[in-house]
Amino acid sequence: MLETQCQTIQDLKKIHAHLIKTGLAKHTIAASRVLAFCASSARDMNYAFSVFTQIEDPNLFTWNTIIRGFSQSSNPYVAISLFIEMLMSSTLQPEKLTYPSVFKAYTQLGLAKDGAQLHGRIVKQGLEFDPFIRNSIIHMYANCGLLGNARKLFDEDNDLDVVAWNSIIMGFAKSGEIEESWRLFNKIPFRNEISWNTMISGFVRNGRWMDALSMFDEMLDKEIIRPSEFTLVSLLNACAKLGALQQGRWIHDYIKRSDITLNVIVVTSIINMFCKCGDIKTARQVFETAPRKGLSCWNSMILGLATNGFEHEAFELFLKLESSNFKPDSVSFIGVLTASNHSGQVEKAREYFKLMNERYGIEPRIEHYGCLVDVLGRAGKIEEAAEVVRSMPMEADVVIWGSLLSACSSYGNNVDIAEWAAQNLILLDPDEMSAHVLMSKVYAASGRFDRAMEERIEMNKKEMGKQPGCSLIEVNGEVHEFVAGGNWHCGEPVMVDVDFH
Repeated sequence: MLETQCQTIQDLKKIHAHLIKTGLAKHTIAASRVLAFCASSARDMNYAFSVFTQIEDPNLFTWNTIIRGFSQSSNPYVAISLFIEMLMSSTLQPEKLTYPSVFKAYTQLGLAKDGAQLHGRIVKQGLEFDPFIRNSIIHMYANCGLLGNARKLFDEDNDLDVVAWNSIIMGFAKSGEIEESWRLFNKIPFRNEISWNTMISGFVRNGRWMDALSMFDEMLDKEIIRPSEFTLVSLLNACAKLGALQQGRWIHDYIKRSDITLNVIVVTSIINMFCKCGDIKTARQVFETAPRKGLSCWNSMILGLATNGFEHEAFELFLKLESSNFKPDSVSFIGVLTASNHSGQVEKAREYFKLMNERYGIEPRIEHYGCLVDVLGRAGKIEEAAEVVRSMPMEADVVIWGSLLSACSSYGNNVDIAEWAAQNLILLDPDEMSAHVLMSKVYAASGRFDRAMEERIEMNKKEMGKQPGCSLIEVNGEVHEFVAGGNWHCGEPVMVDVDFH
């Protein structure tokens, strides 16, 4: 019945109740089967643990099942605790199928240094070249940024499978060493779906968006591997960064034609891409028709409306969010504060900033303070903006100091506040040229031309030059990069030009 008729936890509980009534629940094999169903894919680990504690003499299969279940759950530290309990209190000792789950738990928790102690035990037992154990150790080190340890273990084995290759490629990409990641990718004897996904995601993570799209084009040309939803999410993020609307639409159509599951992550990425590319109408259609909307979908839509000139619609959507099954979080408030800022509605900004803590118990983060300072500064309320900066529980960053200084420059007054902001801005970033430029404007506006000249001279001494602006535009499916003031554009055009099948 467990194998053929049990589909859900509710089904399991009915069968388990029957096992308890008949006394079979104490039978090791029957109890192990119940436990395995609960722990499979971490279905219900609380129920699994209650079943485990009722087993009088757990066998090796039972220990491995409960440890593996918790290593895949949201509480991986329990897997480590159970492993230690097994070492201390059980007559059984861990074997090679036990260790990969424990290393997975260390990986989940980011505790590779603690996992290194277990690696020492593996070496003593002569199990370090078992492929499953070796792969789990390499993945742990690579995922946690201990690339030296990962590479040493990787280089010691001449019989590496694709899992080990993928882990080391992911580790270098995650640590920002994308060139080494790319070099290793080109050396893989056999690439699977995860290999391509890892490399594309690595390019996106490191700001190599054009390379990510080129690689996607290559993957489709080979017609060997179909992109997974994770690959497509990475590509949608690349299109959002580049403003590549035509390519983003192609990927959206591909998702619809390929019956990719429209989970919350995929829907959020689609909405975000259309918003970043300025197609609010399509973004809104995706949002309204999504089969499942998570809070991230709401947040992405609110922020997209706020940054594309639809501030009133952003406020309306926030009101709908408040009456939905979700509660606004800190990101939701960044959206409405951004809308308040872009529309210049100071009173609304004050209202939302106050609402965060009083109604929802959300402590404002530096991004929220930044929005409030900016909207006050743009409205000419320099003193109030400065007071907000003074009242912040954290140190202001370059964005906030720059915003306050810019406000002083725009309104040509409050030299004292401008000097205070400029000093802190230069302290945080000595090479920041805008502090000198804006202070020169403030001094000139107040009639202190000698000080204005001093700021310009200081810039010349530091040999500061303005970084040329760079824009990305899409023409006929190609993304071109242009540098301000130049008669050329840099970077090769990228085009995804693939027929639908």
